[in-house]
This record gives sequence, structure tokens and C-alpha cells, in this order.
Amino acid sequence: MGTGLETVAVAAGQLAEVERIESRLAEYLEAGTASSTRRAYAGDFARFAAWCETFNAAPLPAAPAIVARYLVDSAETHKPATVTRQASAIAWAHTAAGHESPTRTDAVRETLRCIRRKDGTAPDAKAPLTVADVRAITAGHLPAGVKGARDRALLLVGFAGGLRRSELVGIDVEHVAFVGEGVVITLPRSKTDQDGAGRPVAIPFGTHKDTCPVRALTAWIAAAGIDSGPVFRPVNRHGQIGSDRLTGRAVALVVKHYAAALGRDADDFAGHSLRAGFATAAARGGASERDIMRQTGHKSAAMVRRYIRDGNLFRANAAGALGL
Repeated sequence: MGTGLETVAVAAGQLAEVERIESRLAEYLEAGTASSTRRAYAGDFARFAAWCETFNAAPLPAAPAIVARYLVDSAETHKPATVTRQASAIAWAHTAAGHESPTRTDAVRETLRCIRRKDGTAPDAKAPLTVADVRAITAGHLPAGVKGARDRALLLVGFAGGLRRSELVGIDVEHVAFVGEGVVITLPRSKTDQDGAGRPVAIPFGTHKDTCPVRALTAWIAAAGIDSGPVFRPVNRHGQIGSDRLTGRAVALVVKHYAAALGRDADDFAGHSLRAGFATAAARGGASERDIMRQTGHKSAAMVRRYIRDGNLFRANAAGALGL
């Protein structure tokens, strides 16, 4: 497996070091991080190493002062979230190579704090799908046939499960257990479960047949004739079902397509709109922070509290007492 470090390391004159790293790094990356994260980190570290060559500095191991200077330079053209990811990529490469990460030093940490404070850290958040949106999509915008069955299941399971798109496309038939109360999906690995211990997500039967995620998932699996492997797969325009796993990007395109069908700006929506929609709707419905976190798998309450705040904007809103 290519790591993205090869050409950069050659340019930096560290052939011996890279040869030592390559054998252990590939296995480390494959087991320890999601493929999309691996690609992003490899690209980020490649750019850092190329920058180091310009200043005749070693990228691996890198001096904290060099890393801090690089992050400041990067902040001139990138958002704080991207700079933070770049720092993570540098830490990732050092750890994989058996070096102490320079990002753990006070110099780099303070640099990151200053960048976030100066430029802000608010993410470019995508709009959540609402319960009303999901009902409208399933009521009048799904195509006939297996593609419609897949999209219904994809949207409803993703929404009711509060799933990340990587978790959604990572579901295999072997991970699905239909029980009396609904379905239990054991996610084999997720962003907050990098060790692969597995996280069960329970989805109960819905109140309405057309928007019931359990019935939709059952119908899709039966219609597709899937008895093993990926649950969510590509469907071409002829209704032929592929054997490969649907990609995370494909999930985003499905969400964008149906958002546009509702007359919304597709650019405002993405795969995360399902997860954000669940958390916002659950908060609006009175679900506790703890219960929302249990479903979504969030380890930090900070993001969940933002959803709760957004979901409660119009509950007990003082402007409602104005009589306008």
C-alpha cells in the first residue's frame, strides 16, 4: 500500500529512514485509521516534507520550531480546521515511525491555540435534514424499483442511527441483527472506535410504515438478494446492483440529490446532514444529551450540545410571547 511518503522522503534525503518506516507504517495505517483519513494524512505529511526541503529542515523527526513555523505559514491560506488536521498528520507520521511527536510540545500547542483564536474554529457545518424533510423525500421523491428501496433504507437508517457516512457504508449483512424491537447494527469500526471493538446501534421500528428504518432495511436487503458482504451498494440506471461497497461520497451525493428535489440548495447538504438531522431532531423532541451521545457515539459532549442548542432554538423562545 502506498503511503504518500515515498517521493517526499527521497527529496528530503532520508531513504534509509523511510525504508525502515515503510514496513511498519503500512500495517499501522491500515489497521489504525480509516482509509479517507490515511489519504488525507499522507497528503498533508507529503506537503509538510516538501516544505521542509525548501528550508533544508528534516521532516522526520521534525523540530518543534519547524512544525510551528509551518503551521503559521499554512494558516495564511487554510482554515484552522485544516491546519489542525495537518498537525495531526505530522503527529501521525512521527508516531508511526517511532518518534516522539513534536506536536505535543508547548511551542506547537500554543501556535495552534493562537491560530484558532485569531481565525476562529467554527466548522463549515452542513445543514441537517429534518424529520419533515425525510418524510417528504420518502413520500414523493424516491424512484421506483431497487434504487428507491436502497435510498429509502440508506436515508432512514443513516438518520435514525445518527450514523457517520463511513459507518453507514461500512455495514455488512453480518453486522445486522433483526430483533423483536427493531434492528441492532454492530458497527465494526468508527471514528471513535479505532481499535475495532465494535459499537452496537439499536434502531427501533418506526411509527409510520413509509418512514420505518427497520422495514426499509428489511425490504432493501430482500429486494437486493444480499446475504453477505456490504449492505449498501451501487445501483446503476438499469437497476443492476453492484457487489462493491457504496462510498462515503456516494452517500453525500444521494443526500444532495434529494435535498435538491425538495427545492433546497444542494451545496448546503452532505452525508453529515443525516447525523446532524438525527441529533437536532432528537434534541427538539426532548432526548437527553446522554441518550443522543449513546446513539451517535460522540465521546465529547461539546458537539452534541451544539445540536441540542440548535434543536431548542424555538422551544420556550421568549419572542413567542411578544404577540406579534
